[in-house]
Amino acid sequence: MSERAHPSDAGSSAGVGSDGEATPHEALEAARNRLEAIETRIDDHGEETVEAVAEAYRSASKLLADYVDRATGTGQENFQAYIELEGKFDTLVSDLSDDLPAYEAFEDALDAIDKRRLSESDFERAREALDPAAEYADMLDEREAARESLAEARKTASKRRRELDDAIADRERLLELSNADLDAPVERLRDPIESYNEAVREAFEAYRTEASAREVFDLLERSQWYPFVTYERPPDDLTAYVAENPAGEYSISELLEYADYSRSKLSHYVDSADELKRSVATQRTFLDGIDAEPLTIDWPPGPAGELRRRIREYRPFVARVADEEVVAALREVRLLTTDADYDRLQTAAQAVNQLTPTERERLADGRVDAELEELRAERERLEAALEIDDPV
Repeated sequence: MSERAHPSDAGSSAGVGSDGEATPHEALEAARNRLEAIETRIDDHGEETVEAVAEAYRSASKLLADYVDRATGTGQENFQAYIELEGKFDTLVSDLSDDLPAYEAFEDALDAIDKRRLSESDFERAREALDPAAEYADMLDEREAARESLAEARKTASKRRRELDDAIADRERLLELSNADLDAPVERLRDPIESYNEAVREAFEAYRTEASAREVFDLLERSQWYPFVTYERPPDDLTAYVAENPAGEYSISELLEYADYSRSKLSHYVDSADELKRSVATQRTFLDGIDAEPLTIDWPPGPAGELRRRIREYRPFVARVADEEVVAALREVRLLTTDADYDRLQTAAQAVNQLTPTERERLADGRVDAELEELRAERERLEAALEIDDPV
């Protein structure tokens, strides 16, 4: 088992502020404060006022950008462009209310280009004159950037909350396992399960060697109605070949052996060598993978109720591929679930199997409890922060 992350590692880039990096909670608070600050600035001036100045500034800046190349110089076309620029800029300024904040900035910009001949430096002076008005456009740009920053911070915080959920569940599982009796005689469960698994594997190997492929495929098809019997269904073309071709009466082992024969040798066993090679040789991986594993019991086993349901589904399949001795071994495993000590032994088996030496050490010295408390506190802070501006 690989080592699990400590709280500072739970999550990847969304850590808890190691190396001076802001935590997701801190980043969320900073983003919200940034948005609140710029919204306060805008409110102080008035939303409509800020938008009006920003719109006028952007229109004026666009005019300067559109005409800077066309209106500089001494040619007739340059002069005509200058006339157009001055007329449009004068109209823009005339349409503004003279009590609009930064109104003088637009007048100063108009004065900068009020010449019979313009140079790039005149345009530069006009742009500089607009700086007081630019601050209003900057406020709107800053608000948009702050909104995007807050949205991104919320996304990061939500991701971190999911990571915390996983980390908390991991610590809670460790604490649950720590209550297990690690000295319990788990061999009382392990020995019967291992004996059954070994027996059913041997029986299935013999079954796939002796039974026809058609019979084995019927078994696989039936398994789809039994959730605990997890056999993969054969590909449709292979199913059709086994069901309809006389070669389906051969065992899987024989079909795989024949697929390696030359076409001339294979013609003694099947009607069409090409059809067998096309149907069987291309599905060797699937056919090789048909084994007893879906009928074995994992170690450590699941809870008693789950194991009983699993065995109930296994039984008709085991009876079909194995003799009564293997079925009896399966019954022995089922009897384990009625043992009064099953839960204690099963929990102990889970603990022994899953707890690493490092985890046992962390449990013993109280680090897991401390980590759990820290993780829960961080999740609580994040949840509270996310609720503040959670869209309704």
